[in-house]
Order: sequence, then C-alpha cells, then structure tokens
Amino acid sequence: MLTTSFNGNRYRALIYQAGQGRTDWIQPICIAVLCAMGVFFIYSAQVYSGQSQWIRQLVWIVLGTGVYTVVSLLDYKILLEKAHLIYFGSLVLLALLWTPLGDVRFDSRRWLDLGVASFQPSEAAKIGVLVMVSSLLARSEVGSVRESVSVLVKVGIVVLIPILLIFLQPDLGSALVIPPMVFSLLYVSKLSKRFFTAVFAVFLLLSAVLAGDLYRYLHFLQENQLSAYDNRGEYEKLSWIPLRDYQRNRILTQFVPEAIDPKGIGVSWNQRQSLLSVGSGGLIGKGWTEGTQAKLGYLPQSVAHNDFIFSVLAEEKGFLGSMAVLFLFALIVCNGVRIAGMARDRFGMLLSIGVSIIFIVHIYINIGMTINLMPITGLPLPFLSYGGSFILSCCLLQGLVQSVYRYRREFS
Repeated sequence: MLTTSFNGNRYRALIYQAGQGRTDWIQPICIAVLCAMGVFFIYSAQVYSGQSQWIRQLVWIVLGTGVYTVVSLLDYKILLEKAHLIYFGSLVLLALLWTPLGDVRFDSRRWLDLGVASFQPSEAAKIGVLVMVSSLLARSEVGSVRESVSVLVKVGIVVLIPILLIFLQPDLGSALVIPPMVFSLLYVSKLSKRFFTAVFAVFLLLSAVLAGDLYRYLHFLQENQLSAYDNRGEYEKLSWIPLRDYQRNRILTQFVPEAIDPKGIGVSWNQRQSLLSVGSGGLIGKGWTEGTQAKLGYLPQSVAHNDFIFSVLAEEKGFLGSMAVLFLFALIVCNGVRIAGMARDRFGMLLSIGVSIIFIVHIYINIGMTINLMPITGLPLPFLSYGGSFILSCCLLQGLVQSVYRYRREFS
C-alpha cells in the first residue's frame, strides 16, 4: 500500500504500479482515436488551400502525450499542496497579456507571443481555477449557506478574478466555461439547494437585464439607421453592460437573424454555412476530403480547421461519423464521472467532476454553435480542433483524471 508522504519510495512504488495495470484504458484509447480524427479532418479542411496545420497538430499531440503521461503518473494529491502556486501562476500568465508579450489579434488580447509559439493563458486559468476551487472545497465543511459563507466568499474571489481578466481580453467563450464547472463542484460538495435556487433567480434577473440591453441595441441601430456592418462599436460606448457590439450581434443572430444579418452574408455567414455542411452530409457523408463547403471556401479556411471542425467531419462522414464522435466524447465524460466515484478522497472526486464538466461545456457549446443551437463563441472542440494550447490543456486535464484512477481508494 502506498503511503501519502512524498519520498523516493513512493515514486518507485508509482513506477511499480504503472507496470501492474494501474491504467484506465478507456480514456487513452478514446483520446487517441479523437486526436487521429482531428489530424485527418484538419488536413481535409485545408487540403485545397495548401496549409499544413495538420503537421503542427501532430507535433502538439506528441507534446500533449508527454504532458498526459507525466501528469497521470504523478499523485494528484501533490496539487492539493501546490494549489495556491498553480492558481497564482495562472493569474500571472493572464496578467502578462497586458505586457509586450501580449499578442493582439482582431482587437483581442488572448495569446502570449513566446517567439517559437503562441500560448493562450485562459487555458491555464481554467486549470488553475479547477485546482484551487477543488482544494478549497476539499479542505472545508460545506452545508447550509450560513455555514458555508466563508468558503463561498473565498470561492467567489478565486473565480471572479480570472473571469474578469478573461472577459477583458475579450474572450466570452472561455469565460463561460468556468461558472458551470464551479457550480458543479459546489453541487457535488452538497451545498444547500437554497444557494442554487438563489443563483438561478439571479441568473434569470441578469438574463432579463441582458435581454433589455439587446432590445435597446436593436432600437439604437434602427434609430440611427445603422446595420450590424456599419456599427463600429458606437452602442457599447453608451451601454453599461460589458459586452462588445460584435458579441451582441452574435447573440442576436441566434434569435433574430433577420434583424442583424438579413442577407446572411455577415455575422451569420459561418453558422449558415456550417448548417449546410452538417445537413449535406446525410447518413454516411461525402467521403474524406470530399466536403465542398470547406473546399470551395464557403466555410472559411480561417475557422474550418478549428472552431468548425465538426462541420467538416459531419459533411464528410455524415450522421454516423458524427454519432461516433459523440459516442467517444460520451465515453470520456462518463468515464470521468465513474472515476470520480472511485476516488480515494474528496479532492480527487472534485478534480474528476470538474474536468468532466469542462469537457461537457466545450462539447455542447462547440457542436451547438455548428448546428445553430448556440451563438458563436469561439470555443474549440476537445482533441479535434486545431490549437496547441488547447491540446496541451485537454491532455493535462485528462491526465489528472487518470491520476485519480491510478491512486483510487482501494490502492490508497
């Protein structure tokens, strides 16, 4: 039986365990299949443009495999002691965006330019918040709201700082990932249901405020005889709601596309072309590299290989291929929940649940925006979308779940 002290004998025992079948094979097999599919469809999305992001994706997958292996072999309890360092390190990375290292693209500060590669600190922030909140909840007694005020204040501070820094980039999509993860951790920590009732009431109130702001935005456009194309951020200077006008356009396109983009050639273009891609795939698809939407440029090359990779896959492999991908994602998520139930302690359970929720949010929002169920937010699809920071983040997160399995309760 392993001890909980961090010493040389422990790590020799770790290596011994690795050789004794202490691996959950469901997870790495699903990840490997999804990564392979990602490379193939990134290639397919760009085969007629001459670009080679699929080669870079292979490099990132190799690096991600190394990250996954190292993290899965380490005892996740190390993170419990280092949670503050990990969290503050992620905040430092976010703050560096407002230094000369910050790379401004399309009026957004989302990447750190490291010379040989770019890095997206919001990915580190999700990991930092997950570890820190899991650490706080694992060390605290949670019950009624009155008994939990202290820990709720701490969790609130931990969550709001990175969300604010991410929102200021601006990166609404990444900011949206954190709240569902945190509320899920509070829920499985058995916080009083009155808290969630109050949160839901606040959510409805904020939704009503946002709806009112969007209505005023439409009225502003009509009053000034502006279209979404002509507007260059004039309304956002007048509104106290911290949204950019292009974000308002994306939200309104979901509900009243005829008012924002009546001709379908502006903000709704990508989503309309994505719907055509998914719908034209039929049952078995057109075949690999035979998709016409990306080939002819209707699904723009700038998004086909990352945010809209599912559209390429659905067109070329049809309904059956799409369902196969959803099945693999379901296996990964459900397996993470299963491993949470096997965890040797509360911290391991919270880590596994948090990782599963992060993946659920990414999968739901990304696929939802390709089939017009969600506004376009720029969230990538795990293991399929192109992106170095995101691949490394996904591998690290799943490595944590594997670590929880490796050190599950019957072997603690």
